[in-house]
Amino acid sequence: MSSQVPADLRYAKSHEWVRVSAPTATVGITDHAQQELTDIVFVELPAEGRKVKAGEACAVVESVKTASDIYSPVSGEITLVNDAVVENPALVNSDPYGAGWFFQVKLSNETEAAALLSSVDYGKQIGG
Repeated sequence: MSSQVPADLRYAKSHEWVRVSAPTATVGITDHAQQELTDIVFVELPAEGRKVKAGEACAVVESVKTASDIYSPVSGEITLVNDAVVENPALVNSDPYGAGWFFQVKLSNETEAAALLSSVDYGKQIGG
């Protein structure tokens, strides 16, 4: 099973992706993660205005198999959440790098994203 790993993103070892458009970063879970979870039936997102630290659990996804914490790969303040995935969790399965994003963070430390995995390194981690 080969997952597409977009080159313009950075990746956490815990399978979240980050698209940085300073001073904001958009966060979601990778195609590999959604395939492992299978059919996602519930998404709980953090509140806008919440401050998060890199590596902190701040969201939850539930699939027909399991529930999983979602970790913020970067530190900052949640500025926007994607209500569309709360209303239609299947978006995470069908479009994990597009309409299935989770939240946006106003970065408190822009260098954190650069320390995350590149697409090549993430691809190696998942055996791609």
